Amino acid sequence: MIASTTIPEPTTKPKRKPTARRGNGEGSIYQRADSRWCASVTLGYNAVGKRVRRTVYGTTKGEVQEKLGRLSTSKLDGTLCEPNKMTTGEFLARWLADVVKPTKRVTTATTYAGVIKKQILPRIGGIPLTKLTPMHIQNLYRLLSETARSESTSRRRQVHNLLHGALDQAVKWQMVPRNVCDAVERPRHVQAEMQVLSSEQASALLAAAEGDRSEALFTMALTTGMRLGELLALQWRDVDWEGRAVAVRYTLNDCKGVFVLGEPKSKSSKRRVSLDTLAVEALGRHQKHQMVEGFGRSEFVFCNTAGMPWRRANLHKNAFKPLLKRAGLPDIRFHDLRHTAATLMLTGGVHPKIVQQRLGHANISMTLDLYSHVMPGMDAAAADVVGGILRAGQAKLKLVSETA
Repeated sequence: MIASTTIPEPTTKPKRKPTARRGNGEGSIYQRADSRWCASVTLGYNAVGKRVRRTVYGTTKGEVQEKLGRLSTSKLDGTLCEPNKMTTGEFLARWLADVVKPTKRVTTATTYAGVIKKQILPRIGGIPLTKLTPMHIQNLYRLLSETARSESTSRRRQVHNLLHGALDQAVKWQMVPRNVCDAVERPRHVQAEMQVLSSEQASALLAAAEGDRSEALFTMALTTGMRLGELLALQWRDVDWEGRAVAVRYTLNDCKGVFVLGEPKSKSSKRRVSLDTLAVEALGRHQKHQMVEGFGRSEFVFCNTAGMPWRRANLHKNAFKPLLKRAGLPDIRFHDLRHTAATLMLTGGVHPKIVQQRLGHANISMTLDLYSHVMPGMDAAAADVVGGILRAGQAKLKLVSETA
């Protein structure tokens, strides 16, 4: 019988030759069958949790190591972005849904959506976001300038501001390394020409509106300078009969057929506006007419025959444009009534600061910039006032010297 033998286990394991370990995301370097060297680096994970890697190639190992080092540095400073096939249009839709709609007013989001759909998508919507260049943006502005009246300078600036804000977000999301709008010439700002009615023309407008169901609306526009959206949003509870004033709390917008009461244009737009006798009397007559018509319970001061707020398009077509024609006045915008009110106040000697507050401008510089066309006359009047004071002083001194 052969005795079994047991081989004792070694008390210590043989030492292995230490190997260098790559750091997380450092990448792997190896030589391919075609003799080229190759390296990969992990960028991170995409929206569905899949790991994303970037691969570089070189003829030598040293060349690949250098490229890998540059990639790693770019990854650390945030300039290395995940390559993707998302188009500019797809990104703008994502930005609109994730950023604009949750943070902006409904009217702003609706306006952005319209600009993207009509002005941007047909021209650059199909370009991959990572392939978008300053030349694409500059060409977009040129195309907009060559189209219809709707693509005015203000529209091109609106497109620029929208794109700049959206691409800023793309940079924050690390989808692109830079905002290409920074390298584009911003469309030049050209102030829209305003048509201001003279005092005689404004009086003719009110005379033509006398007895009309829209008389109070136009009286309020010319005496207060309120914006159309602010007037249409005005409710009877906002009218202080004893204090002879109205509180501007909302602005009314028509978003694809749906009325939306929103915050005024700016913080300073929320204001209290004093009324003169002309406006108070017109509002009083208007309220009585509404009660006779059966709309006395409507919460809105200016409503249509259904007791609902007027739609801007219907107001312009059925009330404002016919009124201008009856009064024999030029075809102006409703917003020009606001400019007329401001001009009448300034030429009448009202201090610009008061005009600013009544109009709801954010600062007085905005008021002065908009209505600089009336400043020459005020400047001449100021010169006459100062000259008159000095001449009176000189005459007084002369009188004293003569009697001494």
